[in-house]
Amino acid sequence: MEKLSDINSLTKKLKKINYLKVEKNKNLAEFASFKVGGPADLFLTPEKITAVKELMPLITNSTIPYFILGKGSNLIISDKGYRGIIIYTGSLNHYQFEGNQITAESGLELKEIADLAYENSLSGFEFAAGIPGSLGGALYMNAGAYGREMKDVIIKAQFIDQKGKLIELSKAELKLEYRTSILQKEDPDWTAVNVTIKLKKSKKSLIKAKMDELHNKRWSKQPMELPSAGSIFKRPPGHYTGPLIEEAKMKGFQIGGAQVSTKHAGFIVNKDHATAEDIVKLIEKVKKEVYKISGVQLEVEPRFLGEF
Repeated sequence: MEKLSDINSLTKKLKKINYLKVEKNKNLAEFASFKVGGPADLFLTPEKITAVKELMPLITNSTIPYFILGKGSNLIISDKGYRGIIIYTGSLNHYQFEGNQITAESGLELKEIADLAYENSLSGFEFAAGIPGSLGGALYMNAGAYGREMKDVIIKAQFIDQKGKLIELSKAELKLEYRTSILQKEDPDWTAVNVTIKLKKSKKSLIKAKMDELHNKRWSKQPMELPSAGSIFKRPPGHYTGPLIEEAKMKGFQIGGAQVSTKHAGFIVNKDHATAEDIVKLIEKVKKEVYKISGVQLEVEPRFLGEF
């Protein structure tokens, strides 16, 4: 547990950094797609990459843990919050075009990038239009949908390391595989700040038609109207999670305010003021029941933040 004096001392230094917003005891529920979570001790919002370069050495040299937060769409945050520092990338949202490439900062939402691509007659990012997350988060987990994933479009990415240095990695160096990347495999404690994606020229009408088709498919089959963290379990080899959960008679099952979606059993939704504890208890119950009837050990896809 960090000392209050450590936090206060660090806060004074952080407040001297330009383009950095520093807040204490910020509630995290509003920054998570599940809409659960308690407060963070320190909440930092860099508005420029220069601020990230300056803050990283300060934080690394302190004893206080930190976590990089994007749109919180693949995250379950403890009801007790997070004892440490949150670096929120939501204000890192600048971008630039160069031919059929877009270089965007990590806080930009995938939907915004899909819209930008459409406006500029660029195809290849339609699959990501409905994924509720930021570019940095999508890079971290190699997000995907409908047979496409980030590794199909990414050509390079830039990071700030713990010393405040800028590092660039090529697509091959990013080690993008199913729902993972170098950021998970090797956990280098870098902050993603820029990602360059390469798309193809196409007709706007065709891009729009594809986006509409995937949007309708998503809304008809997934519980988009309720807070969730997307698919709650990774797809086990040789199986689909939805049918496994249905076979275990778990579809619609509820603990507290958390429910296994009646629309798609692969989702857990915040139906009625759920707590993180409700969600975790429900995840464990589903895993237990699925294992009982199938012998399949389900693996949770979202990350957990804080004490559980």
